[in-house]
Amino acid sequence: MRKNSVKNTRINGEVQRVLAEIIRGGIKDPRIAPMTSVVAVEVAPDLKTCKAWISVLGDEQAQKDTLAGLKSAEGYIRNQLAKTINLRNTPQVYFIMDQSIAYGVNMSKLIDEVVVKQAEEDEMVEKG
Repeated sequence: MRKNSVKNTRINGEVQRVLAEIIRGGIKDPRIAPMTSVVAVEVAPDLKTCKAWISVLGDEQAQKDTLAGLKSAEGYIRNQLAKTINLRNTPQVYFIMDQSIAYGVNMSKLIDEVVVKQAEEDEMVEKG
């Protein structure tokens, strides 16, 4: 199975959907932040491993706690995946913290600051 085949893309989407459901409703660990989302999933072509990029709304400590909670629940998550998705092999899930959403929010804030500053400078030039 090629990496970008239709079958692999479908498997990635299904695993992402099921992982999101498990994290949202199945895990009772208080370390896992309520605003945790699965951004992307990449299942290896041999179905043995799976990288899951997650995003957590909160500070750095909340991200570390959520990652620790997910790592401790790996066995439960894999068991639920096996029950929900019928694959030849149930992949071992590795969680990776995704910073892209926080990075995008920060960039948007910086752009807004520059726009406001530019508008203030334009007003000063018009008055001056």
